[in-house]
Amino acid sequence: MIGEIGRLALVLALGTLAGLPASAAAAVKPAPKTASTDDPTGADHLSRIALGDSLVRLVNAQVLVPAKLHAIYAQSGGIPAELAAALGRPAPQRIRLTRENAAMYVTLLWPIGLANRMRANAASPLYGAQRFRFASVGGWTLGSAPNGGFDLNRHAIVALTPEQDARVARIARAVYRPCCDNSTFFQDCNHGSALLGLLALGAAQGLSDEDLYLEALAFNAHWFPDQYRLTAVRFKSTAKLDWAQVDPRVVLSARYSSARGWRANVAGHDRGRGSGASSNVPACSA
Repeated sequence: MIGEIGRLALVLALGTLAGLPASAAAAVKPAPKTASTDDPTGADHLSRIALGDSLVRLVNAQVLVPAKLHAIYAQSGGIPAELAAALGRPAPQRIRLTRENAAMYVTLLWPIGLANRMRANAASPLYGAQRFRFASVGGWTLGSAPNGGFDLNRHAIVALTPEQDARVARIARAVYRPCCDNSTFFQDCNHGSALLGLLALGAAQGLSDEDLYLEALAFNAHWFPDQYRLTAVRFKSTAKLDWAQVDPRVVLSARYSSARGWRANVAGHDRGRGSGASSNVPACSA
């Protein structure tokens, strides 16, 4: 057990199991808050999504063992009381995402996306002989199984109607993250699984497509603040749009949120214009 906990602690510290660069590892570190409209993480995000009974279901299914989770965070101040309570009873309150708790929400949402049974997952690229080797599955060791692959798409964690299931998959296929070139539907890392879990919760709780895109962008921005701060500067300088005015569908597309797209159309754009900003925010490559 100690070996497994030590392994996941390293995953959480670095960002993913499979060689995530230092720039992405720094993406969840707290930073001074700012009121700038060009800073996507300048204020806390009060989500329209609640954890509900999802963590309770994970614990009951032994996908998440509370003792292992507590051991991971014991040396960093422990788990906040309200989140620790959510392991044993439903949490109906809306998630308040901050720079300080963003990394913890990656950990809590990760097993939801990984283990939740979805009809659309029948077409997931994770299925196959390599399923146990992806970072999202091989890196999950906080359950009773030795590898998250044993729990992949197996448990009823978030109940979705067929329509909701299809909506989550459709949006997940259109949403990217700066740590790789795969969509959220291809949940090959902890951030991908976490965002898929978030989308499932939001759809089950009645959020519209527009709201789901807004939530996805807010969580991505808190998980990769360096990248999205520069993205905000890019839209401000070229389109004269404050962050609150940008279209989440556009920002979350492969053009601006995949690793390759971000390097070419955000970091590369500012380098071409002679901006000094890109030198302060290193690209997150796959």
